[in-house]
Amino acid sequence: MVGHSGYNFGIPNVITISKCRAHHLVFRVAAMRVSALVLCYVFAASAADWSVPEQQLAQKIVGVTGTSTVSLSFENRSSLGRRDSDIIQNGLRSALESVGVRFTRDAATNINISLSENVESYVWVAHIRPSAGESSVVMVSAPRPFGPTATRDFVPLSLRTTSLWEQDNPILDLAVLEENAAPSRIAVLSSERVSIYRMQGGRWQQEQVLEISHTNSWPRDLRGRLVPAGDHAFDIYLPGVFCQGSRSAPLRLACHDSSDPWPLVGKAMVPAMAMWATFSSARNFFEGTITPAVGNSSKVLPFYSVALIQRDTSVLSIFSGVDRQVHTFDGTGDRTINANWGSDIAAVRTSCGSGWQVLATGQAQGGPDEVRAYEVPNLDPVAVTAALEFPGVITALWTEARGDTAIVIAHHEESSSYEAFRLAVACSQ
Repeated sequence: MVGHSGYNFGIPNVITISKCRAHHLVFRVAAMRVSALVLCYVFAASAADWSVPEQQLAQKIVGVTGTSTVSLSFENRSSLGRRDSDIIQNGLRSALESVGVRFTRDAATNINISLSENVESYVWVAHIRPSAGESSVVMVSAPRPFGPTATRDFVPLSLRTTSLWEQDNPILDLAVLEENAAPSRIAVLSSERVSIYRMQGGRWQQEQVLEISHTNSWPRDLRGRLVPAGDHAFDIYLPGVFCQGSRSAPLRLACHDSSDPWPLVGKAMVPAMAMWATFSSARNFFEGTITPAVGNSSKVLPFYSVALIQRDTSVLSIFSGVDRQVHTFDGTGDRTINANWGSDIAAVRTSCGSGWQVLATGQAQGGPDEVRAYEVPNLDPVAVTAALEFPGVITALWTEARGDTAIVIAHHEESSSYEAFRLAVACSQ
């Protein structure tokens, strides 16, 4: 995510489902640890289509109020969970706006919409109270969806970060090479070198610096990938360049020109989910050629990042496209989904919620960049943590090799330094 050059965009025209926001707390001793707690939901049922009753109720309301300005409030008196209630409220607001109704807190006319139900259907009732004249009531019914009722359990999820390394020069990626209770040896990838550090006496001590050889100049908004390997130290992927770090100490770095695809997801998550993609040697995105093929296709739209989520019998592929849209692809067709995300996304496999969360970047209104975790039931992203703000612009987000955490790189606005964090989803605070 490179916000200063137009890479850190937000996906436009999106309904925000979750409105909670974290208070940014920083405790800095040897590492920074931030925990932003929020009550969220786990979903196990198909999402219903509420668009028809939303439009019907909007038409009935505007038949009474006309295209005026109103104040709007909601009550959920039904068995619908918070997720469906939020979706319906957002849908009704959009439906009313589409027929000319506008909203303000101090309007003369107040509309209270209550979501109720009877044995056969859901019943939505709008109480319209003008400042003068008699009140009116309009209502619509919505059939209950077929199948078992969704089960929704309150699950407290939070995002936690640990600061790993900070430096003045840009950090492209960071890999943890050794760890016990905490990381004890790391590799830091910059544009011209990879630096190895070991934790000694509570401080990182430089162990070795390896220069990266390349024949061509780097493109603007340089991106890079540093991946620990099984039979040697690590692999480095840069635009048009591949490097391999030896196993024996002292480490040696062998680099050569290469158009080989980059790894997107490690085998440590789920072996069947390993995926590679061809990176543009002159730009900062993936060209759209993926290996192995998804379904019968090995080509998707160009994208910045991808999140792969294991389903019961399949894998859901979610791409953050260069067209500023979020796409899902199953090999038979491309579908755009509603997601208020930036260009960097990554999936993690955890013991929380449904077991899989998508970490997605965004930008606080008038503030720094942030990350929020989502679950994606039936292609309908729902926030399951509060937003966690970072000190400046997020320039990279990669799932770590083991699959349950991610590396976030942030460019500090005040100091202009770069800092690498480990980001994890916690089931409780």
